[in-house]
Amino acid sequence: MKYVDEFRDGTLARRLAAAIAREVDPAREYRFMEFCGGHTHAIARYGVEDLLPANVRLIHGPGCPVCVLPTGRLEMAIALAERPGVMLASYGDMLRVPGSGGDSLLKARARGADVRMVYSIDDALALARRHPDRQVIFFAIGFETTTPPTAVAIRQAAAEGLGNFSVFCNHVLTPSAIASILESPEVRDLGSVKLDGFVGPAHVSTVIGSRPYEYFAAEYAKPVVIAGFEPLDVLQAVRMLVRQVNAGQSCVENEFARAVSRDGNRKAQKLVAEVFELRKHFDWRGLGRVPYSALRIKSAWADFDAERRFAPEPRTVPDHKACECAAILRGVKRPQDCRLFGSACTPETPMGSCMVSSEGACAAHWSYGRFRSARPA
Repeated sequence: MKYVDEFRDGTLARRLAAAIAREVDPAREYRFMEFCGGHTHAIARYGVEDLLPANVRLIHGPGCPVCVLPTGRLEMAIALAERPGVMLASYGDMLRVPGSGGDSLLKARARGADVRMVYSIDDALALARRHPDRQVIFFAIGFETTTPPTAVAIRQAAAEGLGNFSVFCNHVLTPSAIASILESPEVRDLGSVKLDGFVGPAHVSTVIGSRPYEYFAAEYAKPVVIAGFEPLDVLQAVRMLVRQVNAGQSCVENEFARAVSRDGNRKAQKLVAEVFELRKHFDWRGLGRVPYSALRIKSAWADFDAERRFAPEPRTVPDHKACECAAILRGVKRPQDCRLFGSACTPETPMGSCMVSSEGACAAHWSYGRFRSARPA
């Protein structure tokens, strides 16, 4: 299959790994953070870390949209779902994320709330059309990749006069999270890890382009290489990062040139700018309160904003005390460092969001790496 099989060639992977081993400086450590749950999944699935020299470490960042959503926002969604006359539409992963006391949208449904699993926001629009007697609220999460479809759906709802459709908006922004990891005093207080560069996200970059990362390369002297999701993509990105570090360079390189351009998808960007505006601040699991890191629906589209229409009470809820998901999202700890991992916390009985989503680091390690011995930090 074009653009798949050729990027999973085992012989080429071993050659790339050997090239990386020849180029690394054995006297130094290389720490690169992948900022995409898809990369985390690929690294665990294909054993990419096992091919790398011991002094090259890939660190999982806050690239899973289900994982970074704080418990308080989930509690708000549960409260919305339990309102009379409301039908809450959500992606399947969010149904199982545990809230305070182990509550979840799935348990709210068991109590009688009308919670529906959908595969896209178009499914939520279809529910609103079929159930004009219900207020259908779409639980919108995700980075820049999933934001344009939400904008399109809101415009479509307005065009059709679907007064029973609204969006509980939780769309967040990748560049703001990267900046928070690099410069936030709060993140430093919580605990952060030394980084030498970033494996830039793939899907997000198809929308925003490579241009936004140029600031981090210039301001913080951190190289960024945007990579595709296949194992050879990731290995090539690591090689490019190693070369930059060895040369004392810090620039943005685009390994995923077959899908990403410098300017990104301008049509999608225009749609997002029409419907959304920046929030002054937003809470992230693992990073705390991050300024200008999320979007809200503009007042011109207020009729489709569930927060304005239903005014759910804002909530700040602590995570499970023994769950290390927040530290894992900052790269400070690995899934294996959590005492709950693989015992009390499994995909069947998740204690934290990192074990729920397929893009979560804990779920990826459980599925593909639980029988491999943990590498030293």
